[in-house]
Formats: sequence, structure tokens, C-alpha cells
Amino acid sequence: MKVRLILYILGISALVGSISQNIYTPILPDIQSALHTTPYLTNLTISVFTIALAIMQIVYGPFIDDKGRKKVLLPSMLLYIIASIGCTFSNSIYTLLLFRALQGIGAAAIPVVAATVIGDLFEGKQRGKAMGTYQMLLSLASVIGPLIGGFIGARSGHPGIFFFLSISGLILLLLNLLFLPETKSENVQTRKFSLTHFSTIARNSTGLVVLVLGFIQFYTFYSFLVFLPSILNHMYNINPEKIGVAFLPLSLCLMLGSFLSGRLQGDVKPTTSLLYTCLMNVLSVILFITLAHISMICLIITISLYGLTIGFSTPIQSRLLTDEFLHERATAIGVYNFVRYIGMATGPIAGSFLAHGGNFFLPFGFAALLFGGAILFSWKWLHKAESQANM
Repeated sequence: MKVRLILYILGISALVGSISQNIYTPILPDIQSALHTTPYLTNLTISVFTIALAIMQIVYGPFIDDKGRKKVLLPSMLLYIIASIGCTFSNSIYTLLLFRALQGIGAAAIPVVAATVIGDLFEGKQRGKAMGTYQMLLSLASVIGPLIGGFIGARSGHPGIFFFLSISGLILLLLNLLFLPETKSENVQTRKFSLTHFSTIARNSTGLVVLVLGFIQFYTFYSFLVFLPSILNHMYNINPEKIGVAFLPLSLCLMLGSFLSGRLQGDVKPTTSLLYTCLMNVLSVILFITLAHISMICLIITISLYGLTIGFSTPIQSRLLTDEFLHERATAIGVYNFVRYIGMATGPIAGSFLAHGGNFFLPFGFAALLFGGAILFSWKWLHKAESQANM
């Protein structure tokens, strides 16, 4: 019972850290007006959080492996709370930018510690089931973040939103202080921080495959998030107020896929499951390109299928890393999260270049080609590694 409680505490902690990224997007114009600033600087408050979140993934990983899970999590959560309070009382855009960067630095440790502790506490199929539950909780962020932000922001503006995050962070800090055990093995020798820790992950066949596929999955996923509003507007004349509704099936299917993943992982090898689910990712992108122009229903079904399959795949990737890297779990999770964030950033940038002529489906065709190449590379690489291991 206690390990299940720890799982939910970690999952909700990661959820709160994740919604911090997008919770106030519904009131961005109000923030711009309240702080007498520009749209660029207002949007930058989201970017600095994301950049800090991404970079700190690879910084925290080795320290968590060396110093311990709880020893790193508690101070980072305290920093998150202090930064959230700073955001609450910021009366200028530059002060808000500073505290948003600190907020991202504090929040970055939570997903690394959470996935690492789950790997420590659970084994085998139970680990896969726990990862599925954790990813399902984490995927709630895209659904409830803007809803909570819109509700609170309409009544108390951005100070109310950041005050909510401050209180939530404080409650979760106390829960982790009381219930989270230190799961770092005492038999693992403490090592000094070194960049070679990162190359260990990429040199491993399983690690490299997970990194490559994780990058391209989130490259494609964020291409959907960025270009879907334009496609809906140009193709079906959907107004901005209703575009948000179109994202709901995608988010719900993402949650459903994460839930099912943990419960359906059985006798099939995780690497085989990963390749099959990624193949379904590619097929859903191809179906989107082929069918999205036929009707709104076809468009919603195909993007929902992508959400379902990526939701199914993500817990498998986390399980593979925690299975493979017993003494470098946090480092592996940190590198994996960093690569995914780079994919999130790269997809919209590359897609904007490809869609410059107004063809919004070209970015998805390019993503499908990349995806297919990544799966072929992964299959050959894993087959080669297995052949060498059997020699």
C-alpha cells in the first residue's frame, strides 16, 4: 500500500511541475496588459521555463544517482516554491522572467526523481504498470492545466495562479518529506560528476534506441500541437474558441494509452512492444495526412490514434531505461527527458520552415519519413546487439 501511495505522490508532484509550463496560457493577454509589456516578452515567460526545465534534466540526473533521490528532490521543490511565490508578487515582466527561470530549475528535478524512484521500487511487469500510471497522471497536465489556469485567472489574475502553484508545491513538499524513502542503494559507490555519464547511455544499444525514438515521437507530437490550429482554421474554418475542444480527444487518448500500457505489458519483450507501438505512431501520421482533409471526424480520429499510441509507448521507454541502467537510472532518465524536450522544440521550428509555402501537411510527411527511418535504424541496431550478445 505504501509504495502505491509513493507512486501517486510522485505522479501528482510531476503533474504540478508539468502544469506550471502551460497553466496560465489562457490569460497571456491579461498578463501582457497587467505588466505593461509586449507579446514577445510575455510568451518568453513560457520559453525560459521550458529551456531551464530541459537543460536541468541532464544536470540533475548524475547528481541524483550520486547524492540520492530525496536529497536532491526536497531542495529543488523548495526552490520551486520560492520561485512560485516570487512569480506571485512580480510586478514587472523582467522579475517574472527571472522567477520563471528559477521555477523551471526547481521543477526539473521532479520528473527525473519520480521515474528513478519508480524504477527502484518496482520490478518486472509491476514496474511497467507503475510507469503507465505515472505517465497517465503526467499526461493530465495538458488537459487540466489550461482549465485550472483559466478558472483561477479569470477571478484573481496571474498572481492567483502562481499562488495556487505555491500552495500546491508546499503541500507536495511536505508529503514527499513524510512519505518518500531514500531509494538509492547504499552499495552503489558515489562518483564524481562527469560528462562520460551521458555517453554511457548513448553507447548502450537500448539507450540509443529509446533516445532516438523518444526524440522523433515528441518532434511529431509538438508538430501536431503547433500546426493543428492552423489546419482546423484553414480547412474547416474553426474559430479559436472551439479549436481547444479538438485537442481534448488527443489528450484523453494520450492518457488512455498510458493507462493501458502499464496493464498490457506482459510476455512480449519491451523492445518488441516499443517497435510495434512506434510503427503504429507512423501509421497514424500517414492516416492523418491521407484522411484529415476528408472530414473533421477523420481528422479527430487520426490525431486521437497518434495520442493513444504515443501514450502506450512512453511508459515502455521509461521501463526499458530503468531496467537497463541499474546504477545510472537518474542519469538515463535525465538524458531521455532532455532529448524529448529538444524534440518538442525542434518539431515546430523545422515544421515552420517546411510549411512556409502554406502546405501544412508537408511537416507531417517529413516527420513520417524521419519516423520510418528511426524505426528501421532501431530494429537493425537492436538485432545487431542481440546477435553480438549471443555469439
